[in-house]
Amino acid sequence: MDKADVINKFSEHLFWDIRTGEVDMEKNAPYVVQRVLEYGRLSDWKLLLSYYGLHRIADIACHLRTLEPRALSFISTVSGVPKNQFRCFIMKP
Repeated sequence: MDKADVINKFSEHLFWDIRTGEVDMEKNAPYVVQRVLEYGRLSDWKLLLSYYGLHRIADIACHLRTLEPRALSFISTVSGVPKNQFRCFIMKP
């Protein structure tokens, strides 16, 4: 999968506020993962999963400062990582 084309395959509403051509899937991985977990459709999740893999997505999500409760529950359940290992769960604002 070409890194430059992957970002354009996600739903348009996920990245409405930025220029998708400037997003680097490696450097901006936390941003991409958070957007898909919080606002993505099933097709977006499948694309994210095929690009990063479940282990890397869970690792990135564990380090996010904020994550909506539904997104946290989803990634915790799917990955098998307990909620108390996520930074956003431990350090609630």
